[in-house]
Amino acid sequence: MTLLALAWANLLRDKLAAALNTALMAIGIATIVLLLLFGHHLEERMRGDAAGIDLVIGAKGSPSQLVLSAIYHADIPTGNIPLAEAQRWAEHPMVRTAIPQALGDSWRGFRIVGTTTAYPALYAAGVREGRLWQAPGEATIGAAVAASGLAVDDSFSGVHGFSPEGHVHGDSRYRVVGVLAPTGTVIDRLILTSVESVWAVHGTAEPTDPEITTLLIDYATPFAATTLPRLVNSQSQLQAAAPAVQTNRMLQLLGVGIDGVRAFAWLLVVSAGLGVFIALYHALEARRYELALLRCLGATRGEVLISLVIEGVLLSLAGTLLGVFVGHLVAELAGQWLGFAATEGLTGWQWLPAESWLLAYGTAIGALAALVPAIRAYRRDVTAVLKSA
Repeated sequence: MTLLALAWANLLRDKLAAALNTALMAIGIATIVLLLLFGHHLEERMRGDAAGIDLVIGAKGSPSQLVLSAIYHADIPTGNIPLAEAQRWAEHPMVRTAIPQALGDSWRGFRIVGTTTAYPALYAAGVREGRLWQAPGEATIGAAVAASGLAVDDSFSGVHGFSPEGHVHGDSRYRVVGVLAPTGTVIDRLILTSVESVWAVHGTAEPTDPEITTLLIDYATPFAATTLPRLVNSQSQLQAAAPAVQTNRMLQLLGVGIDGVRAFAWLLVVSAGLGVFIALYHALEARRYELALLRCLGATRGEVLISLVIEGVLLSLAGTLLGVFVGHLVAELAGQWLGFAATEGLTGWQWLPAESWLLAYGTAIGALAALVPAIRAYRRDVTAVLKSA
């Protein structure tokens, strides 16, 4: 009988203990895998949504709020800014492109964004059906909006604010002229129209002092990163916020909570390792005569030690592999159930480099847990054991 077969046979002798230790290890590993997948997905989404946008210019207020509302469309805008002042910065020599946004309305929770056709180009969003908006009152919708029931040639009225219970602009309706292909970015959840359409809905079709909400800036030169934000913040009543800086700050804040859950998951893994240690320690006492007979039949001290270490490795490896599988399965099911697989790009069928280290760590914990009982068996005097029988 090989050492591997011997270790496997010993584990099957106490199936309940082996199952409990494997399950505990699997729960901890699955939790860590879920955190890795969701954390990776969140970071990819946040950086992808901000790609191509070097600076956001808007009304004074919180820089994080400005970035959240203008790029991720996940907060209330800080206010409106004069179009003339925005154009001043849009025409600055350090600016390559400037995309305006007029925000403030929504439809069933999906935000209506008055902008230019340069906005969908930021996310390489092609038209799946119909076309991009052209005339006032026309709208092109993202893939997630289309999935909610809107289609080409449908018409709808926007709601003031971002709550479905807000005031309905019933006297002004948009007509859907196109649907964008899914991109896995924030644009999938938006309703796009012209800035003039937003002005018209609010009764300012020909405003004397037109306003927009934000300006999305792409630098013409790397030197602008150190100069333009300072100029905007010091020489105007506007505010400039760098998405890269604010995104990193938000990811760090989210990371604090994720790290806490990850620490708890590692505690479960270590507890599983302790369970392996206790199980093998007690099994060693129960099998001391059996191990002594193995020595008498020709097994060396090293072979006895290795067989016990293999038991620990098998337990931890089984728990680790099961945990990795369950973690990926839960992530995939969550993406499908929440509808994020198609529109958000959330999937469990991806392998992250950190998971390779997770497999190594999980297996090592089992090996270390088995090492103390194995060393004790290695040092035990066979003659003394047999005499006490």
